[in-house]
Amino acid sequence: MDTYKAFPAHIVLMRRAFAVLAGVLALPVMLFWKDRARFYSYLHRVWAKTSDKPVWMEQAEKVACDFY
Repeated sequence: MDTYKAFPAHIVLMRRAFAVLAGVLALPVMLFWKDRARFYSYLHRVWAKTSDKPVWMEQAEKVACDFY
């Protein structure tokens, strides 16, 4: 039973293009910002999201197969 739906490819590509663009544009400011890890962590979540399932759940399911 799959309760989560995958996003279409064009939505995933738009999200990833936004993440790259935001990261590049923010780089000069983030070099001197003390809390830049939080911002880039958010961009990583935007990049990694390919469905309406939470990113942490999807990544945890991928890792679980390595241990079991």
